[in-house]
Amino acid sequence: MTQSGALPANRPGAVRVRVPAKINLRLSVGAPRPDGFHPLDTVYQAISLYDEISIEHADRLRLTLDGIGANTLPTDGTNLAVRAAALLADRLGVAPNVAVHLDKHIPLAGGLAGGSADAAAVLVGCDALWRGGHSRADLAALAADLGSDVPFLVIGGTAHGTGRGELVEPVPAVGPWHWVVAAADGGLSTPRVYGQLDALRATGAAPPPTLPALPDDDAAGPARDLAMPSLVPDRLLAALRSDDPAELAATLANDLQPASIALRPALRRTLDAGLAAGALAALVSGSGPSCLCLAADAADAARIAAELTERGVCSAAHVAVGPVAGATVLT
Repeated sequence: MTQSGALPANRPGAVRVRVPAKINLRLSVGAPRPDGFHPLDTVYQAISLYDEISIEHADRLRLTLDGIGANTLPTDGTNLAVRAAALLADRLGVAPNVAVHLDKHIPLAGGLAGGSADAAAVLVGCDALWRGGHSRADLAALAADLGSDVPFLVIGGTAHGTGRGELVEPVPAVGPWHWVVAAADGGLSTPRVYGQLDALRATGAAPPPTLPALPDDDAAGPARDLAMPSLVPDRLLAALRSDDPAELAATLANDLQPASIALRPALRRTLDAGLAAGALAALVSGSGPSCLCLAADAADAARIAAELTERGVCSAAHVAVGPVAGATVLT
């Protein structure tokens, strides 16, 4: 598998897919389950920061890359996009003979689910190319085998996630909400951030989990996950149905933020700079190290992004809106 050579998007038989990044408007994290995963109660939103993926028939499964991470990301079977093509091919009983090209713009290991987004795009694109006829719900169920965030990025919009995040239900939300995504230099390992949260909680340096603990002798399966009560505040759900960004700002929260800041203290400077620039709220995105600023409108978002860039508190500041659709076939 090589790392260059984009596929012509207009070639007959080629499919081009655009897929968004995800953010977590609220992320509650429980104590580790018996299977090692942490139970989550979260509200996702898909935002207009996109990767684009082209897929066409080929003599074998191969992956090429342009853009962010072109020289560092693996292109073998450890890449989620390759695994997604193989998984769907196995489900359909066909050979996974496609050439996949990723044009990456979502920051790597940034708490924005870029790898999961690419896997979602490949599932949707290959299903279109192979005429699999799966519904989005079918693909989202299959996506849970690939990763916790992949099902949401098949669907997009705004959604409530439970289990380890893979159990997704759409949430009504107006928009657009205006965001600034402040990308950091380098990424953060998601397992390392969760481990740091556990360590902080063990010493009392972070609040204890609010999600109920699972008994050690109980299976942590989907039925158990679905039975857990939601921690999403009614105020957040109401804010998403309103057109008041200040109301939404007051409800944003992320249990992983103390752990991300402990591992990358410079994130505090980024958050403080966002608030000083006039953001209504600033928080770490997922496991970080990307940071989010909620702006009042598009003009404020552009101004905040410019100030963050000028202050040198991030490697890049992207303006985005949400919610947007999940992985979408363009051609």
